[in-house]
Amino acid sequence: MPRITQKELLAITAKQVGLVVRDDGGLFGRVRVKAHNKLTIPFYYRYRHGDKLHDISCGSWPHDSLAQIREARDAARDRAATGADPATVKKVQKIEVQEALEAKLAQVEAQREAGLTVRDMFDVWLLDGVRRRNDNAELKRQFNADVLPKIGGVAVRALTEHDLRHVLRTMVARGANRSAVSLRNNLKQMLNWAQKRQPWRRLLVEGNPMDLIEIGRIVSPDFDPRGVRERVLSPAEIHELHSVLDRARKEYAQAANRRIAVQPIEITTECAIWIMLSTLCRVGELTMARWEHISFERAEWFIPKENVKDRISSLTISLSDFALRYFRRLYDCSGDTDWCFPNYMGTLHISPRAITKQISDRQTMFKHGRDGGPRAKMPHRRQDDRLVLQSGKYGAWTAHDLRRTGATLMQSLGVTLDVIDRCQNHVLAGSKVRRHYLHYDYAREKRDAWNKLGRQLEAIVNAETVAALPDK
Repeated sequence: MPRITQKELLAITAKQVGLVVRDDGGLFGRVRVKAHNKLTIPFYYRYRHGDKLHDISCGSWPHDSLAQIREARDAARDRAATGADPATVKKVQKIEVQEALEAKLAQVEAQREAGLTVRDMFDVWLLDGVRRRNDNAELKRQFNADVLPKIGGVAVRALTEHDLRHVLRTMVARGANRSAVSLRNNLKQMLNWAQKRQPWRRLLVEGNPMDLIEIGRIVSPDFDPRGVRERVLSPAEIHELHSVLDRARKEYAQAANRRIAVQPIEITTECAIWIMLSTLCRVGELTMARWEHISFERAEWFIPKENVKDRISSLTISLSDFALRYFRRLYDCSGDTDWCFPNYMGTLHISPRAITKQISDRQTMFKHGRDGGPRAKMPHRRQDDRLVLQSGKYGAWTAHDLRRTGATLMQSLGVTLDVIDRCQNHVLAGSKVRRHYLHYDYAREKRDAWNKLGRQLEAIVNAETVAALPDK
């Protein structure tokens, strides 16, 4: 049979669909038309294996040249001559190619996994392993400040206890013991999560390095790693705090040149201090309060469940005359907005950290930089010791210490622990059955407790001298 030529193939038109063209050596093709009227001729080699005839593809013209098609035909013919089935051989070759490709991809993936870093783990953990308030904002801040700059580029498979211990010791060296404990807990949570999941489990071949970290051997000897803070302001400190705030405001008002005079703390922050102390609320609950939650007529503040830590339950606080006075003063500042503590634009509430930082920035004698020395000047931040009480004898105080102080004052006034817990909206210990069936709200008892606390605070701040402070 004569060999077909390139010229003859080029002469074929779409009208000849179905035409069979033959070449020597058992090679034949059938004319077909693909999309857009595109002509193609798939070629096959026909051979006998056993007692049957079989066709094996040798390529398609014009995608494959005639030379390539004939070469494929010759290879199939040679295999058939040895008694092998060319189609089976072709399948085996395809499988071998696929297996080689998969092996190569597995090798590339293994190399990629081997290069995964602590930063990669953190990113995946944030996405799939942890969900906290504000889109994990505090976690991101903590890791970006103290972890990722030091060990973010370390491969997970090479991560050791020494790397982690160095991170924590660096924090302790600058006096951030509590932050170091918090970071230890977060690192442990992240690595525990990773140890149960691939590919991280394969990379942690030596085990979880956080299991070898003993935080008690890292923090300062005089620090309690359990993280239990016990700071309570004494009546003398509360009296001093009121005097300091009142004096600062009067001095500024009477200053000959207010542009160079030291400004007092924000009036809204001053109100927040006394409201937190007299209601036992958390700083976050207060900063998220809206004026629609405050009833001056009923002297009540409603805290919705979504504003409560861990979303335990909503709470209605009965406002004492003391607390109500500061809410009215606050209303004079922000009553034209929806929020009790609006941001600069008035479109949302301020961050709880805004109040915390204003209090902290006025106790700089207790603050240290990352190198352990005095904290460097921070732009647009007040840095003095105007809110240091009793010359710093009892240490710094925080916004949350006000909640503890108010609860302790209630206790000293004879309020039962059960009622104090309810005023703080704590989850009550004890039988779940009791919590399920007993739903008395203790509204009267809580109102009496808040009023007792308010009267005690009035007596403390209005005392002429420290010696005149009430015993209880």
